[in-house]
Amino acid sequence: MKDGFRQQMSWLHTWCGLTAGWVLCAIFLTGTLAVFRQPITQWMEARPVVQQAASGDRAAVLRAATAHLAANAGKARFWRIELPGENGGPVLLVWQGGGPVALDPANGALLTGEQASSRKTEGGRHFMSFHYMLQADTPGYWLVGWASMCMLVALVTGVVVHKRIFKDFFTFRPGKGQRSWLDAHNATAVLALPFLFMIVYTGLAFFYTSYMPWPLQAVYGDDGYQRYQSELDGKEPARRPRGGAPATMHDLALLVPQAENLMARPARRVLIEQPGRTGMVVRVFGAADDHRAETIASTLSSVAFDGVTGAVIDVKTPRVDQPTTSADVHEVLKALHLVRFGGWSMKWLYFVSGLLGTAMMATGTILFCVKRRKKSEQEFGRATAGVYRVIEALNVAAIAGIAVACIGYFYANRLLPAQWPAEWPDRAVWEIRAFLWLWLATLLHALARPFMRAWIEQLAAGAVLCFALPLLNYVTTGQHLLGYAAAGDWQRAGVELVALAFGVMLAVMARHVQQARRKEKR
Repeated sequence: MKDGFRQQMSWLHTWCGLTAGWVLCAIFLTGTLAVFRQPITQWMEARPVVQQAASGDRAAVLRAATAHLAANAGKARFWRIELPGENGGPVLLVWQGGGPVALDPANGALLTGEQASSRKTEGGRHFMSFHYMLQADTPGYWLVGWASMCMLVALVTGVVVHKRIFKDFFTFRPGKGQRSWLDAHNATAVLALPFLFMIVYTGLAFFYTSYMPWPLQAVYGDDGYQRYQSELDGKEPARRPRGGAPATMHDLALLVPQAENLMARPARRVLIEQPGRTGMVVRVFGAADDHRAETIASTLSSVAFDGVTGAVIDVKTPRVDQPTTSADVHEVLKALHLVRFGGWSMKWLYFVSGLLGTAMMATGTILFCVKRRKKSEQEFGRATAGVYRVIEALNVAAIAGIAVACIGYFYANRLLPAQWPAEWPDRAVWEIRAFLWLWLATLLHALARPFMRAWIEQLAAGAVLCFALPLLNYVTTGQHLLGYAAAGDWQRAGVELVALAFGVMLAVMARHVQQARRKEKR
C-alpha cells in the first residue's frame, strides 16, 4: 500500500512539476530579479550620475513645484511630487496625462536637457508584472495561479516521494549523470524548502479576492469591495466630496514638515487630489522603513490633509504595539512576499533563495529528460520521441532562453532611441516586446537545433551579453561602473556587478554542457 501510494505521488510530482515547471522557471527568475526592481529601474532610466548633494531649501523647492504644477497642470485630477531618496536625484513632478518634470533639489529650478533626461521605461516593474501575470493580462494572471498551485502540489509530493530527502541533502555525486541531477535537485529543494513554501503560499494569498472572488461577492455584492476593506481595517475610510469651487492650496512647505513629525520619518512623496478645488486632499507619504527587523507588519506611513485649510484628515502609521486587525494579516503576507522588511540583507537572502528555487525547478525538468534518454517509458505511444524532443526544446527555452530574454531586455533599453518620438507607440512597450520576441526566438532556436547544441549556444550567448552589458552602457550613455562607484551610487553599480556574476555562472554552465557533449561523443 505504501509503495503504491508513493508511486502515485511520484507520478503526480513528475507531471505537476514538468507541466508547470517551464512557466515556473520564468516566474521565479523574473520574481528574483524583481527583488531589486528599484535599482534596475534607476539603471534603465539612465539619469546623469551626480554626487550626493547636500540638502537645499526644501520650502523653496516645494513652492516652486506647486507653482509649476499650477501653471502647467491646473486642470489635472491629481499632482504628484516625488522627493529625493537616500541616493539623491532630482525632484520629479507628475500629473494626470503629463510628466515627469525634474526640478533641482537644491533650489527648485527647472532642469532641462541632459540634466533632466531619463529613458521612458518600465524598468524593474516589468519583471514584477511578468512575475504575476506573464504580461498577458487576465489569462496570464490565471496561468500563474495554476502554476503556483501545481508547485505547492509538487513540493508536498516531493517530500513524500523522497523518503531520505534531508539525508540526501548532504550527498552530491558529480559526474554521475542522472544521479548528479537528482542530487542537485534534492540539494536545492531542501536548502530553499521553507522559503519555497512561504513564497508560493503568500503569492496565492496575496490575490485571494481575485482567485476566489465568489465568497466576497456573495456577502458584499458585486460592488462591495470598499465596504469589505473598511470592515477588515476596523474603521470607516475618510470620505471627501469630489470637485467643488476653485480654491487656493495650503502651503506645502508647512504641511510636509508637519506630516514628517506625525510619521516620525522623512517624506518621500506628496500626492494632491483634486488640486485647485475645495475638495482638495494633500497626502504625504513617508519613506518605507523596510530596515526594521522586529516587525513584518506594514511600515508604510502617510498623513492626509485638507488641501485648503491644512487640517489633518487622517494619519496612518506602522501598526507596531497596536491592536491587530484582519487587514494586518494580509499586510504581513504582502510584506513577506514583497520582502518589505529586513533591509538589503533580507533582499539579498530572497535573491539567493529565488535563484535556488529556479535551480530546483530547472534541475527537475532536466532530470525528466535525462531519465527518458536512458530509458523511454513510451508515455505517448508512437509520438513519444517527438514529444520528448519538444520537451527538450521547452527546457532550453525555459531555462537558458528566459535568461537570454532578461538580459536582452536591458539591451533593448540601451539600444532603442532615448529620445522617443511622441507619435510612436510607448517606448517602454517596445522594450517589453523585445523581451517577449527574444524569448520566442530562443524557443524556435531550441526546436531547430540539436538540443545539446542549443543549450551551449544559448548559455554562451547569455554569458557574452552579460559580460558586454557594462561596455554597452558606457557606449550608449557614457556611464560606467567606476563612475557609479565614485558617486556612491551602489544600486546602479550593483546592477552591473550582478550582470557580470550572471555572466560567469552562464559561462560555467555552457562549459559544463560542452564537456558533457564531448563525453557522449566518445
